[in-house]
Amino acid sequence: MDTATLTFAPPCGPVHARDDGAVVRATGIPYATADRFAVPVPSRDRTEPFVAAEPSPACPQVRSRFLAEVLGDALAGLRQDEHCQRLSITLPRNVRTDERLPVMVWIHGGSYTTGAGDAPIMDPARLVAEQRVIVVAVTYRLGLFGFLGSGHTRPANLGLLDQLQALRWVQRNIPAFGGDPDRVTLFGQSSGGDAVAHLMAAPGAEALFRRAILQSPPLGISRGRHRMHAAMARAAEAVTADMPADEVVALQSEVQRHAASFGLMGQMAFGTQYGHHPLPAEHGINAAWDRTAPQIDILIGHTAEEARLYLPTVPALQRAIRVPLIGALIRRAIVRTVTAAVYSRAIRRFARRHARAGGIAHRYVISWAAPGNPYGSAHTIDLPLLLGTRQSWAASRLLAGVSWETVDEQGRRLRQLWADFSRGVPLQERGRIPGLLSYRRIKRR
Repeated sequence: MDTATLTFAPPCGPVHARDDGAVVRATGIPYATADRFAVPVPSRDRTEPFVAAEPSPACPQVRSRFLAEVLGDALAGLRQDEHCQRLSITLPRNVRTDERLPVMVWIHGGSYTTGAGDAPIMDPARLVAEQRVIVVAVTYRLGLFGFLGSGHTRPANLGLLDQLQALRWVQRNIPAFGGDPDRVTLFGQSSGGDAVAHLMAAPGAEALFRRAILQSPPLGISRGRHRMHAAMARAAEAVTADMPADEVVALQSEVQRHAASFGLMGQMAFGTQYGHHPLPAEHGINAAWDRTAPQIDILIGHTAEEARLYLPTVPALQRAIRVPLIGALIRRAIVRTVTAAVYSRAIRRFARRHARAGGIAHRYVISWAAPGNPYGSAHTIDLPLLLGTRQSWAASRLLAGVSWETVDEQGRRLRQLWADFSRGVPLQERGRIPGLLSYRRIKRR
């Protein structure tokens, strides 16, 4: 071991981490194991040191050409492995032995089919170094590997069960890294935010995290999915337990086609399934959320123009918004309607229900955008403000027209707010960061 290696002694067994400038990283730590289509079990404790120097592998997935153009190469060299139940810890340098820092557990988005906890665009180093928090990034099973099952021949919600195992690992082991298990905040964006919401409904959730930040969760399309999932599960019977992983990925598009006739929800075909462990039946989900509301504070919201991310994927819409004089009006109407249907309307309902059930809920809207950029305040605009580096975001069309210095300056204010919430600093009844974000507390009625 060289002098840049630090050793931690959590209950799971010794971990060798590496000094990486302003932060210390312990990456690719196994938190669970599972055969294909099997429920995860905790990884066994070790006596030999685990060298936590390699990033967690991504779950095998189809590359999205569109997202690569908008966000850049999100995976950027990460290897892929269906046995991807690993997490990575980033902590500040020189954590004192008597410190207990807030812990922020990151659940990545990507429609439950793409992404990875250690994707370079989600590097938490800026957040960790500036705010003196610990960030744990979780990688979990996606697509056919993690989010589709009939409940008869194979379980559903395996990716969600992976995440629960990761949270249990954090509770048990994070004190050895200087983290406070009583100040764990779960945060996630898009399908990651949707996962955070549904983890709140799992039995015992209140013992695993104290706060939750739900960024752009598509809660407007989380219900009424049973028939769609049943059709997809029938198509997925062609996938076997011993089929090579790349063949499973190749069949995923065919399975997903069975969701095409189900409207907006078919755009995020894979996802959590009600009535399958650990989630209640759909008619019981509000009661499950109400049960945990008094124990979990939430900060939930969306960007001002979520749907602008998706306009380029619909050629007919592109033609319409180019029509002189009325094109801009058409674009605004479409963006407003779809943003409300998928995000904002259901987010308001979620926050109001949480407050009525005795929980503390703040709702926010992010309005920042790169000046003149055609994507505006679109879905995912919060990601470069919080996570990643100049290099990892350099090819992103989402940020075209703005300097990294401006992105980082705006992001610093957002990172401060997210970290303060995670520390337990009470948010104001109403707050505003000019040009970036506004929020307010939802009253109990």
